[in-house]
Amino acid sequence: MPDKTSLYAPLLVETAWEVCNQVGGIYTVVRSKAPEIVDKWAGNYCMVGPLLHSKLPAEFEEGFDYDDAFGQAVLEMRKLGFEIHYGRWLTDGKPKVVLMPPTQVYDKLKDIRTTLLHDHKINIFNPDDLLQQVIAFGYLVTQFLTTLEQLQKGNPIIAHFHEWMTGMPIGAIKKEGLRIKTVFTTHATLLGRYIAGNDDNFYRNLSNYDWLQMAQKFYIEPQTRLERMAANDCDTFTTVSDITGKECEFLLGRKPDMILPNGISLPRFLATHELQNLHGQFRNKIDEFVMSHFFHSYTFDLDKTVYFFTSGRYEYHNKGYDLTLEALKRLNDRMKKENTDKTVVMFFITKRPFETINPLVLHARAAMDDIRSTCEEMLKQIREKLFKAAATNVDPNVPELNDFIDDYWKFRYRKQIQSWKSDFWPIVVTHNLKNDAGDEILGYLRSHDLINKPGDKVKMVYHPDFVAATSPLFGMEYPQFVRGCHLGLFPSYYEPWGYTPLECVARGVPAITSDLSGFGNYCQTKFRNLDEKGIYIVKRKTKTFDESADELCEMMYNFVQLSRRERIILRNTVESYAENFDWSNLASNYEKAYQLVLQGK
Repeated sequence: MPDKTSLYAPLLVETAWEVCNQVGGIYTVVRSKAPEIVDKWAGNYCMVGPLLHSKLPAEFEEGFDYDDAFGQAVLEMRKLGFEIHYGRWLTDGKPKVVLMPPTQVYDKLKDIRTTLLHDHKINIFNPDDLLQQVIAFGYLVTQFLTTLEQLQKGNPIIAHFHEWMTGMPIGAIKKEGLRIKTVFTTHATLLGRYIAGNDDNFYRNLSNYDWLQMAQKFYIEPQTRLERMAANDCDTFTTVSDITGKECEFLLGRKPDMILPNGISLPRFLATHELQNLHGQFRNKIDEFVMSHFFHSYTFDLDKTVYFFTSGRYEYHNKGYDLTLEALKRLNDRMKKENTDKTVVMFFITKRPFETINPLVLHARAAMDDIRSTCEEMLKQIREKLFKAAATNVDPNVPELNDFIDDYWKFRYRKQIQSWKSDFWPIVVTHNLKNDAGDEILGYLRSHDLINKPGDKVKMVYHPDFVAATSPLFGMEYPQFVRGCHLGLFPSYYEPWGYTPLECVARGVPAITSDLSGFGNYCQTKFRNLDEKGIYIVKRKTKTFDESADELCEMMYNFVQLSRRERIILRNTVESYAENFDWSNLASNYEKAYQLVLQGK
């Protein structure tokens, strides 16, 4: 086995579609892991990604000394007429980055496709925009690595590729016999994602699928062949969880050599009181939205209200939105039957095509903000006049405060409240969807009468856009929104890893996941007594949908019964346990993968 010194001696080139390009979870993987890798490989590490827009990303800073090996390869590529940018990613660790626009070689697409067909039996007929970008980028990365190898004159190079979009060069490296050691990581098989979204018995039927037949069924044969080529031609094949490992074995034709669980970068470290202060601060902002959204119609006690949420890509079945909705319906029925004084507000945060924010929702929020401004002006008047009265009046009794407010502000206050109050129930979806009638979440809520009636104990807020500070409804960033909530719900059916529950844990928020998610499966195999640590696992592997819905309902009901003090203790426990998932502990798996590839096994 190579010693630590020889492990960090080779050049390490890590290629991902999401380098300086935020699309999904892989962006979080490569970005958050970078400081740990830079710390070990220093100047021998470089990341490569596609430049997909006309302007360089704001998080990329171009230009520094070209004397290193990567810089020399960049200069050689430029001499050959390629557009190639070299700089640093403006994130922790500031890793070196090479960005290349795929469109610059679109005139070579016919030749690239001919080579793929001749050398690898991959026939790409009439490719869509993404597939054109993928094969063009693959060609560019191959040219860069070939140039780098020639300049290195036999010195070792490790090339690590993430996902099918970047794996194309692996086939060329093997065919040309380049002295480059390759590692390929699939974070989710493309074919598995398609099949799971259309087959409720995906895991039960996994060993029986004909990969080619299924790829042709979903019109993704070229993409699947590219992924299979990368998985089978690489020196070391890895994935992110044992769950996905089984999938790879049957759909890609190779069992992974190693599992590389995903980590996260944690702040070092929040004090207990700071954790609670942040939760309180951001919960107050969610309270403001809830008051504006619900209280124009009816009210409930915010001190006895808990906030649940789920978030992620809109994959109704794969992400477990169907199970979440069914369990919430059962929770609502149970809480109504028991006439509990508690309330649950459930937020669905996902991305869907929409026209605008619903004007009624926007008006209610604006009206609430106006009332707040008026209250602040009234308080300002009272504060100034009360102070003067105290300084000039010998009477020790508190004066009548109502006398300190001008009639104008009294009239404005009454008028604003009257215009804000309404006779319609709070709207379930905050935006006007482009396909309102075809939306599955909205369809379930309507068909099961979960439409925010006054007697409902579970209130629904479907927000079909990601939370951002620029949003007029929340006015906060997504991580802040997470901190302000009490419980995250992610009982996925298909989830190769699952960053959303991990992000909850990192912020001291208890989370529910499933034993079919990579994260949930990892936790089950590595740790004990997870419930006590605020990580709840819904069993979906061996249970029916109905049984899993009952179990999820029970978990949520038990959480609702916790006292405020018990929730505080649980938040502290969750946050302290998050250290287990920090890259300082998990990046060593990547080192083992690189050791494995250098051994030639």
